[in-house]
Amino acid sequence: MPASAGTAETAAPVDAPQSDADQSHAELGPETPGRLVIQRVLFHGPTPLVPADLYAQVTRGSARRDRLRVAVAPGSHVTTNTYFGRIHATYWQRWTDVTEMEVSLLVSGSGSIRLHASDTNKIDRVVDAQAVRGVDGAVVVLRAAVDRFVDGGGLWLEFATDDSALEVSDVRWTVDSARPTRSASMVICTYNRVDDCLNTLEALANDTEPLECLRRVHVVDQGSDPLESRERFAEIAGRFGDKLDYIRQPNLGGAGGFTRGIYEVVGEQATDADVLLMDDDVQLEPEIVIRLTAFANRTTTPTIVGGQMLNLLHPTHLHIGAEWADIEDLTVGKPMPGTYRDKDLLALDEEGLPTVQDRRVDTEYNGWWSCLIPAEIVGAIGYPLPLFFQWDDIEFGYRARQQGFPTVALPGAGVWHADFGWKDWDEWHRFFNIRNGLITAALRTDFSVKRIGSRLATSLAHYTIAMQYGLATTLLEAVEEFLNGPEILQDGSAAAAARIREIRSAFPETKMHQVKDIDVDFRDMTVVRSPGEPGMPRMTWLKRAVYQALDRPMHRTGLVPAGDAHWWHVSLFERAVVTDMSELGVRIRTRDRALALEIAKRGARALRRLQKEAPELVERYRAAQPELTSRENWARLYGLDDKA
Repeated sequence: MPASAGTAETAAPVDAPQSDADQSHAELGPETPGRLVIQRVLFHGPTPLVPADLYAQVTRGSARRDRLRVAVAPGSHVTTNTYFGRIHATYWQRWTDVTEMEVSLLVSGSGSIRLHASDTNKIDRVVDAQAVRGVDGAVVVLRAAVDRFVDGGGLWLEFATDDSALEVSDVRWTVDSARPTRSASMVICTYNRVDDCLNTLEALANDTEPLECLRRVHVVDQGSDPLESRERFAEIAGRFGDKLDYIRQPNLGGAGGFTRGIYEVVGEQATDADVLLMDDDVQLEPEIVIRLTAFANRTTTPTIVGGQMLNLLHPTHLHIGAEWADIEDLTVGKPMPGTYRDKDLLALDEEGLPTVQDRRVDTEYNGWWSCLIPAEIVGAIGYPLPLFFQWDDIEFGYRARQQGFPTVALPGAGVWHADFGWKDWDEWHRFFNIRNGLITAALRTDFSVKRIGSRLATSLAHYTIAMQYGLATTLLEAVEEFLNGPEILQDGSAAAAARIREIRSAFPETKMHQVKDIDVDFRDMTVVRSPGEPGMPRMTWLKRAVYQALDRPMHRTGLVPAGDAHWWHVSLFERAVVTDMSELGVRIRTRDRALALEIAKRGARALRRLQKEAPELVERYRAAQPELTSRENWARLYGLDDKA
């Protein structure tokens, strides 16, 4: 029998034959009576593109790692003290009612199995252990109290062998199922990303255990290239059976697509139901379904439980562990103090220890690349705003926070999403980033006109002097639309999305070109690097403005790398060929003094209006919020006769 916690060094070995070995394989599965599976220990990712070391690491000797099994060679050591391999116990102690966990394993061969715990400072201790000799399919169970983790710490397994091999499989963490399991449904919103969405669905269909945690999977297709037009969709849909709900609707953006799923789930089951939002273009780790739904089942109060984002192009890098938004600065994705940001999870820290987030860092909101929302929260605070996309998740998270519902960004529950750092800022959706940020500020802050106006003026000045006239115009369109009041949201912003694309098409620098296709003498494509960030930004901007007004550029033309495309550098050129942040091509910015003057005048008028009209606008947006976030409003936008 397994040793109890705290007796690791005196635990008796399990020798073959062993009565536990007669337990069936199924007893380790998700239907274990009285136990809730909260996490599986996986030893390999869902695709070869994902390094297995994110799940388990071979620290000595050799081992063969499969998805659910590890074969440890003689004289070897394997640890699961990794991003996906450990239980982040500090979050369970802080946010749930769980006081003890068990981890069960199916074991063959000989070796030792130890259950380790850590604290805030990454100092580990052994809390349970078992030695086995010559067993064949024995079930080993280790236990740990969920205590001493208030500030930080986790739990993980380590396997070691001497002169024999050890095989471990079907490793599951469970907790006592103290109350009935909540219903959970997934919502995937997609728009003309057919292959990406089908890949996500197929990844889920290929892993039956997470799929069993879901009541339904709602796919909201808003594109002109529908999933149902592909033969592959019919095959995948057949594997889901009645669990798949495929919905076609007009494009209302991410806000409209995700909210449609929330609308369907809450309409089916107003309480004791969770809605798991999932982007269509992620590399799905199906395990996230088990981890988010299990955690939500045991929180002490209805809680938004978010998955974390890892970078798709750099799969070992965590985008951000926990974040907050400086709403009046219109800035999102700011790292909470002490959290990881763009962190290589396979690198060692400054002390040579594994890069794992031992210290608990609480978040203020979570992005909707993967995020679970309990139906009770929707019932209490309303539905998301019809913002099309950008800030919809942030506004909803802060609205929930202000009404007493926390958000937890759960480490170890992650998906891979397109790297934000490889997306160019000068895109049409900046309209929504700015406009929706202003709406969120009106609803969720005191709306300091001085601070918000300063932020807008600074951005406008930087865009204009850097010859990003389309982006400057995008900003002004966003501000002017915000000034029109909450009526702009009556159509779910579909018209605004079409309009801003059309407006931006008139500006040449908003278009990306292949280098081989542009008619530029190679001598004009000399790379010119930035000398560095100026020490006095305002004075530097004034000097650049004077040089431009006098037509005295430092460089007539040149190629500016993406990493150097700052306003203080690009403003030195008459024409700059700037690498797009995606590195897929370049954009050509050309100075136009008349257009710059026109933008400056228009900007001054818009900011004067903002200063004058802000108090009334804030009241109008706040008065309109209950109607805008109501189920009835979304039913109207969807063209449905709401009877739920």
